[in-house]
Amino acid sequence: MGPMSPTLLESEDVAWFRDEEALPSAARGAASALARRIGLDDRRTAEIALAVSEAATNLRRHAVDGSLLLRVLRTETDAGLEFITVDAGPGMADVPHALTDGMSSAGTLGIGLGAISRLADTFDVHSLPGRGTVLAARFWSRDAARRAATAGEAAVAGVTRAISGEDVCGDAWAARAAGPPPAGAARDDDRRPAAARPDWATLTGAVRPSALPRSETTPDPDALLLMLCDGLGHGPLAARAAQAAVAAFRAGRSQRPEAVLNEIHLALRGGRGGAVAVVRIEPTARRVLFCGVGNVSTFVLDPATDGRRSLASAPGIVGHHLPTLRTVEQPLPRNGAVIMHSDGLTERWQPSALPGLLQHPPVVVAAQLLREAAVRRDDAGVVVAKGPW
Repeated sequence: MGPMSPTLLESEDVAWFRDEEALPSAARGAASALARRIGLDDRRTAEIALAVSEAATNLRRHAVDGSLLLRVLRTETDAGLEFITVDAGPGMADVPHALTDGMSSAGTLGIGLGAISRLADTFDVHSLPGRGTVLAARFWSRDAARRAATAGEAAVAGVTRAISGEDVCGDAWAARAAGPPPAGAARDDDRRPAAARPDWATLTGAVRPSALPRSETTPDPDALLLMLCDGLGHGPLAARAAQAAVAAFRAGRSQRPEAVLNEIHLALRGGRGGAVAVVRIEPTARRVLFCGVGNVSTFVLDPATDGRRSLASAPGIVGHHLPTLRTVEQPLPRNGAVIMHSDGLTERWQPSALPGLLQHPPVVVAAQLLREAAVRRDDAGVVVAKGPW
């Protein structure tokens, strides 16, 4: 792959911790158990426990509505641990100063940030004074850390959070590198004459996509496919639908967004169903291809203008009623980002109100949007693609 090839990580959101009094001890114990489960040694496990304890204690002492997400990250060869903290204030006006050892005041999250940054393999903070702070820290084994440093920052990251009162989230996301189908696989862009092709509806039971020109996808070695599913309702049945969408997306062979949606539609039949959107990002062609059904919000952000372009989904329920699918195209701005989120986040957020956010890794962007726009009365999911394009 070329020098622009984006790095991808799989993530599993394990648990959110919110209770103020029990937060440090509960998060520390869970982090230690999780680190051991994924095979990290005793020394790294102890370092993770210390970092999580410092972060959780800061939230309990200083933050408004602070919470901590603990999760597993995976590559093809390695597993790591990441935690993310989110709060609703007070925020920090000078993050570098807050990272100075010993810095603390009644209105800041200064205690322990320097220690966390040294212990973590990657560490990042974005803070909005008066509104809130997001912190992300990532931990690997020593060998895995070297491999991760060589690969570079992941181009895609997302965060999910269940509705209050539920343990599982009905929102889920996934990303995969786009490429040609495996040898001998059926193609979603079959060029044979219509009379010689098997009927789409007979083979799949899905609605045939609208006719698209040959150039709908381009041979781009750095192209990415990105999917977000919001399972209908919430709770275990919604979560089951969302995970079925993820499994179908990862196993799928189609390359165009509307064909990917058809594959997911088949996987969701007979279950709860949901809203699903699929994006194909083509850095070489500098464009974004999109197809969505249901209440998933999708935006292309341009950091040069602080603007955002919305990509509209069609009405319907994937797995139940699929409308005629059409893929739409938008330019991919230089250093731009693609953001998808469920209706567990409002659309009232604006890039201009989040200064400096797109200078941070995708995981911090996603968590800051969750902090800014999520509501407690619904599952919330947001995924961000921001790579070297």
